[in-house]
Amino acid sequence: MTASAVSLVLLATACGSDKADTKADAKPSAPASSAPAAAAKGKTDAELASLLLTQAEAPKDTVVKAPTAAQVAALAATTDKAECKPIVQASSMAPQGTSTGVARTNVGGTSGKPADPNASEADKLKAGLEMLTGVTGTAVTLTSYDGKGAEEAFAAFKTAGTACAGGYTMTQDGETVKVNKVTPGDAVTGGDEAVSFIADLSDAEASMAGQLIVVRKGNTLATFSVQNLSGKPELPKAVIEAQTKKLG
Repeated sequence: MTASAVSLVLLATACGSDKADTKADAKPSAPASSAPAAAAKGKTDAELASLLLTQAEAPKDTVVKAPTAAQVAALAATTDKAECKPIVQASSMAPQGTSTGVARTNVGGTSGKPADPNASEADKLKAGLEMLTGVTGTAVTLTSYDGKGAEEAFAAFKTAGTACAGGYTMTQDGETVKVNKVTPGDAVTGGDEAVSFIADLSDAEASMAGQLIVVRKGNTLATFSVQNLSGKPELPKAVIEAQTKKLG
């Protein structure tokens, strides 16, 4: 029982005692106020699974496929900075905070263009390589929470994006990865609130980055981790909009 609830009980008891002594002057009591709404209950794994984007609902030229348990386990990561944990969890399809359920899927697409059928073999090969490096993968994770849990998890992620601006190190599948910096991502709208960040993973050999987006709809979070092999990935607006729409 909360402190406020205890106070109300004590107040009611005191009023009850007073009423016994002033029965003659008692006035009709006012109608009892309606009870406060029950705290929102989080969704289960099964309920969230039914809200995941399906192949039929996904944007054209994308492939939707759920990750295996082994693939999810391989994504598990730790970080050298506790304040960056929400960012690392978002990138590894892990629930943030204490969730009541989780569901995951992957949406693959391409930002490249196929070669003209009449192009030379050299041009076809070049186009194929460009499509390969332009392949964009979006890992989608849905999590749900009791009460204000979703709002708190969203706030923690947003705070982490600012706190980790100077970068951090994470260990994933036995490998150490250096994130150079975290910066604001592309503008995202949808749900009750949304935010995005870009994690720069570039090194001396290649320019690379991942874009992390979290959208909150009620007591459910939709987290999108976007990557490709050619620098900063474009925001998968169609995927985000389709998934957010399905949350209601």
